[in-house]
Amino acid sequence: MSLADGTVATRLPTQDLERARRFYADKLGLEPVEERPGGLLYRCGGKEFALYASTGASSGTFTQMGWSVDDLDATMAELEARGLEFADEFGTVVVEGNYPSKGGRGERAVWFHDSEGNLLGIGQSL
Repeated sequence: MSLADGTVATRLPTQDLERARRFYADKLGLEPVEERPGGLLYRCGGKEFALYASTGASSGTFTQMGWSVDDLDATMAELEARGLEFADEFGTVVVEGNYPSKGGRGERAVWFHDSEGNLLGIGQSL
């Protein structure tokens, strides 16, 4: 079996797993589907990501995970109503070009930091 036959999942470091759990629940509306000592597993759109306890910290200088949504404005409004603050240094941007398999001409995107400093993005294909 090769890597091409495997599945891919994001792993995000947390220095305080309980603080991260509260952030993901309160600000993003996400609850873990499984947990183990030192880790929380989440599923979104049939894919998964995990938060894990780490002594290391994210630099927060690059996108570590992103969501694709159909309506960026509605998603942002829902998250802002939950108290999420988007990263001012980026604002909402249009990224020209798109992967051919996704169609469209580009992506409109926004970023935020989670409670652990991980930089996360949300995009909508144009």
